[in-house]
Amino acid sequence: MSAIAWTAVVSLAAWLWLLLCQGFFWRTDVRLPPRRDPEVWPPVCVVVPARDEAAVLPGSLPSLLAQDYPGRAEVFLVDDGSSDGTGELARELSRRHGGLPLTVDSPGEPPPGWTGKLWAVRHGIALARAREPEYLLLTDADIAHAPDSLRELVAAARTGDFDVVSQMARLRVESLWERLVVPAFVYFFAQLYPFRRIGVRGARTAAAAGGCVLLRAETAERTRIPDAIRHAVIDDVALARAVKAGGGHIWLGLADRVDSVRPYPRLHDLWRMVSRSAYAQLRHSPLLLLGTVAGLVLVYLVPPAAVVAGAAAGSTAAVVTGAAAWLVMTATYLPMLRHYRQPPWLAPLLPFTASLYLLMTVDSAVQHYRGRGAAWKGRTYARPDAVPDEG
Repeated sequence: MSAIAWTAVVSLAAWLWLLLCQGFFWRTDVRLPPRRDPEVWPPVCVVVPARDEAAVLPGSLPSLLAQDYPGRAEVFLVDDGSSDGTGELARELSRRHGGLPLTVDSPGEPPPGWTGKLWAVRHGIALARAREPEYLLLTDADIAHAPDSLRELVAAARTGDFDVVSQMARLRVESLWERLVVPAFVYFFAQLYPFRRIGVRGARTAAAAGGCVLLRAETAERTRIPDAIRHAVIDDVALARAVKAGGGHIWLGLADRVDSVRPYPRLHDLWRMVSRSAYAQLRHSPLLLLGTVAGLVLVYLVPPAAVVAGAAAGSTAAVVTGAAAWLVMTATYLPMLRHYRQPPWLAPLLPFTASLYLLMTVDSAVQHYRGRGAAWKGRTYARPDAVPDEG
């Protein structure tokens, strides 16, 4: 057989291994585990870090204030140095909509070694500690919750004795680029962190979704969260690893009625969202970067290339093997597209989307070595211990 045919064989073997041996990552039926209402509903504090979020708060904060929770609950929004009136808008939304009590406060600029978001979370947890909550709901400012969201999260945590219950919010999918890129983002995340393995005690896989994390307050204190992960750019995965390393039981799955209202209408917006943390995910390692690029090429780009090159060269083996790998790839992507209510014809385009993610990852590394580092709302973090620079 030709070299392209043998390469396609390796790609097909990789896809068969992913299909059967990577925690069935492609399935989308991992939802909140079985749960029952507790006899007494524990007190909960909701912590919302917010930096320049005036554009999305009207679509998210009222849903938190309107939570139908039988126990005592309170919302703490931490205005992390916003310049767009985020804090005052939050107060106005509270006056207008009522609901759960809202406290708005600001921690000031983060000290060296802290990311801005985690410094804001630390301040919010400190404010909440006076209320002696049993659970903390850490949720981003762009996340809208169904009225029973908090109730369901607490019931699941109590029933399963989980230290962390996290849901992957459904991201907005409306523009063409969102349709191409967003479902693949969750698909790739699940491939790296299979949800079924996360909830298994003793399993090494650990991850959470930062938009919706219910955390036992005692666990946060015992594992020194967020202080222990204060430099983490990918804070949700770092939080889950810290809890699991401390013997905690965690769970992560897809959400049905927890949604992000943040739009990413242009490719540029999505590019920034991914590239700001992609190289941090690889621990700023050139070797891991090279391995990731090679892996993406082999797994996602070789199958269609083998079909085209094999057809041009008259190699039936390359065409058949490449097409088989492409078919497995497409089949594993279809459940995620259904979850996002997207048409199935997008599934064969996954190699194109993967090539975009490859370029985003390389760009993330380029920005790192140019000293720009990861960026979030006007702050950049060139190194894990870097002082945030205002942009």
